[in-house]
Amino acid sequence: MIKLQGSSNENFVVLGLGRSGMTSARALNASGANVICWDDDPEKRSLASSQGLRVIGSVSDFDWESIDRLIISPGVPHHFPLPHPIVSAAVSAGVLIDNDVGLFFQSIATESWDNFSVRPRIVAVTGSNGKSTTASLLHHIFLKLGYKSQLAGNIGRGVLDIDPPENNELIVLELSSYQTEVARFLSPDLAIFTNFSADHLERHGGIGGYLAAKRRLFTEGCPDYSIIGVDELAGLNLAQQLSASIGDESIIRVSATKQIRRFDWSIFCNGSYLVEHRKRKQINSIDLRIFDNFVGLHSYQNAAIAYAACRALGLSPRKIAEAMKGFNGLAHRSQKIAAVNGITFINDSKATNVESAMMSLNAYENIRWICGGQQKDGGLSKLNSVTQKVRRAYIIGAEAENISKQLTCENVICSDMRKAVECAVKDSESGDVVLLAPAASSFDQYDNFEHRGEDFAEQVERITKKLYEKTTYKKTTY
Repeated sequence: MIKLQGSSNENFVVLGLGRSGMTSARALNASGANVICWDDDPEKRSLASSQGLRVIGSVSDFDWESIDRLIISPGVPHHFPLPHPIVSAAVSAGVLIDNDVGLFFQSIATESWDNFSVRPRIVAVTGSNGKSTTASLLHHIFLKLGYKSQLAGNIGRGVLDIDPPENNELIVLELSSYQTEVARFLSPDLAIFTNFSADHLERHGGIGGYLAAKRRLFTEGCPDYSIIGVDELAGLNLAQQLSASIGDESIIRVSATKQIRRFDWSIFCNGSYLVEHRKRKQINSIDLRIFDNFVGLHSYQNAAIAYAACRALGLSPRKIAEAMKGFNGLAHRSQKIAAVNGITFINDSKATNVESAMMSLNAYENIRWICGGQQKDGGLSKLNSVTQKVRRAYIIGAEAENISKQLTCENVICSDMRKAVECAVKDSESGDVVLLAPAASSFDQYDNFEHRGEDFAEQVERITKKLYEKTTYKKTTY
């Protein structure tokens, strides 16, 4: 756990007692702070109290004049669509608002770092899609190359729950817009912007607020290097705004869709080749087809961004490529879960918005597409431009009928995942890909996208087991 600096004898309120809130409260207590906890859920308040945390009896009991800082969890709205009443009360009383990420960056560097031959470095990853995969790929590369590394933030452990960094250690943080919009301190050594598409608009008061929350990671702490995905206008503009000049090597532009040769340092994909271009010269190239784990432009983008971050840290291209070979990807993110009778099953349950589903649809051929769920702004009609390789769509969820009307490809409404997988397999032939890429959130039928992906995997296992047994029976019967 990270010891928090500047918190001893200070008075804090922690609002929201999920993973990050509980970790914040424990870290503050261990650092000598006076901590009051609150959650609107009485069960969470009871759990916190049973673990020795001080939970106040009623919201009306807060004495804001004595409070120095309010620490809020990612799920607590602090501005849009409406601030939580406790947040409003704190702001009115002039109390500072912060979160666990702000506490982390305020406290991570200590006097003991002066004794390190190479101080620890922090790589922070944000963006709309690919954050988890990119962060996990970087963590994998660092470990493969012999570095001590920890992965935290929106993936793995909470940022305050990691061990104090050691000499030459590399910390990888995945940070969501909910985390970057509130943190009072943001000072990574490397900051990464994967890509940008509309998401969480209600929470941020529109697309401008969403982009502003992401942008803070690059402007608040002035990282040594900024790795910017420039396949969308938002990334292009961010790179331009951050650059001191065309020759500014602290801004590394990355593209999976176009060649970038004008700037002094860029990484791009030329077909299936990852190309590093520096000082107007190509200095390295890697054929991504040698990696079974990278399929489609979205995977190529993740690989290119991770490569760029590694190069900014001074790692050699050969070593980076070698370390990438063992990365098997993450569950529910373009995850190959089975291949039976020439039919491949891909679990991309994390494709919860149109842009991520579009990348998934572009990555495969002969697709039996399972989609649907709780639609986000704009629905699924934008995907009609990339459904040429979809042989049939199998639509699940509460809004299946509405989604069916939006799609121009052949489709059928299925009541649930079980029916969708059964229909897709029944229709499939050798060479087909049964792809779960919902393009919608899971909350109409599931607790989260992981639960949806697990259901898909269970249904695939059930039906492929029958296919395997049937095939084996035919082969062994005389």
